[in-house]
Amino acid sequence: MLKNIDPALNADVLYALRSMGHGDTLAIVDTNFPADSVARHTVLGELLRIDNVSAARAMQAVLSVFPLDTPLQPSVGRMEIMGEPDTIPEIQKEVQAQIDTAEGEPAPMYGIERFAFYEKAKQAYCVIATGETRFYGCFLLTKGVIPPKV
Repeated sequence: MLKNIDPALNADVLYALRSMGHGDTLAIVDTNFPADSVARHTVLGELLRIDNVSAARAMQAVLSVFPLDTPLQPSVGRMEIMGEPDTIPEIQKEVQAQIDTAEGEPAPMYGIERFAFYEKAKQAYCVIATGETRFYGCFLLTKGVIPPKV
């Protein structure tokens, strides 16, 4: 255990998050997502896990150390429900609440069509699989910057 580090963040996840740079993307996905096969296409090339937690809990842990690129653009994408792109399921509402809390203000997610999400996830720096069993618990985050202390 480390002080001030969320215990859900294991060493492999922390290494990947620290290694990412501004503009790199990260996929956080549910248990139904083809995480292993997609992760093989990413920069890291292997699947990371935050097991036994919901997507919202994993998002909370990641956002405790990961700056989003929200000042410039919407920086969290959500997998859209097929045929219902504007419908926001409960799991996505829970994740949106974690994003808003981390950012200190509303930072709305943008929708990504399901098959486009798969392709964007293949281009990500890495994929983190969660224990989320509800459908459409898949998100793509763009890393921002931490400004220098003046």
